[in-house]
Amino acid sequence: MVNSRVEASAVAVTGGGGGSVGRTCAGCGGRIADRFLLFSMERYWHTRCLKCSCCHAQLGEIGTTCYSKGGMILCKNDYIRLFGHSGACSACGQSIPASEMVMRAQGNVYHLKCFTCATCRNRLVPGDRFHYVNGTIFCEHDRPGGALLSSHLTSLQGNGMMPDQKVC
Repeated sequence: MVNSRVEASAVAVTGGGGGSVGRTCAGCGGRIADRFLLFSMERYWHTRCLKCSCCHAQLGEIGTTCYSKGGMILCKNDYIRLFGHSGACSACGQSIPASEMVMRAQGNVYHLKCFTCATCRNRLVPGDRFHYVNGTIFCEHDRPGGALLSSHLTSLQGNGMMPDQKVC
């Protein structure tokens, strides 16, 4: 992975029985006396306590992997939604800290400073309209096929232009 601070951890379901005597849950701090317990990130958890910080899904029920970044415990879907597949910006390739706000387009994640028009380099902000063509972002003014760009983008026309997108 690009960001070494991201930890992907297995979620192991273990039979508690009498063997869990003295184990403390990393989530609630209570003693684990349940029949089953989870072991993840080198700690023990009640099955009800190991939850995704975003969607609150019980991680032992939805898969065998969880992610830890910036003090958050995340399911795979929320990790990808927040940080992309690699945890890196799709424009510059640098890691994205867990505390940083991001922009998203077509499943890609960007630093705020990297979410810019490919032509004029102006930064796009929430509410701006943009076009996403073959992985490239264009502002509304510089959209492919626009009068100002018709001489520069003839090779892009007809190459799967997406409908207008709006930054949310």
